[in-house]
Amino acid sequence: MSSKKIGIVVGSLRKDSFNKSIAEYVASQAPEGYEMKFVEIGDLPLYNQDYDGDSPAAYTRFREEVKGLDAVLFFTPEHNRSYPAALKNALDVGSRPYGSNVWSGKPGAVVSVSPGAIAGFGANQQLRQVLSFLNLYIMAQPEVYIGGVMNVLDENGKLKDEGTKAFLSDFVKAFVAWVEKFQ
Repeated sequence: MSSKKIGIVVGSLRKDSFNKSIAEYVASQAPEGYEMKFVEIGDLPLYNQDYDGDSPAAYTRFREEVKGLDAVLFFTPEHNRSYPAALKNALDVGSRPYGSNVWSGKPGAVVSVSPGAIAGFGANQQLRQVLSFLNLYIMAQPEVYIGGVMNVLDENGKLKDEGTKAFLSDFVKAFVAWVEKFQ
């Protein structure tokens, strides 16, 4: 039996990204039969419809990688009450050219991570709206908002808070059950 491939798309490109730290913990919780892999979005040129006929190599690599996934987890910071441009660009690249949406039909979930108290609520909700339009089946519950993230990470950026670890482990179990409904 082959493993189910879960893509992890991190909207923050920062080297010491809080979102990446949380995503790494989530990836470490993958159960047997599941492979979680990070999908690179930082090398994607800005989407331009002129590329639909002759796509840059990064577009082709990205689209093929997403096509091979069984499900996708999105991790997003909040930039100006929305999700980052790099993540929007990746969504656009994957949904084009028209009729070739590599996101369509995949189960997914959203995690927002922020130093702020409202935990990226705006980014999380706006991202869910776009993902629904792209025909991803977004898990409704549990919703994951991690605010005050500096308080749950140690000095090396590793998750240290036991309550957050337990919550994220339960989230992974719920997501796996969600993915199984689509197989």
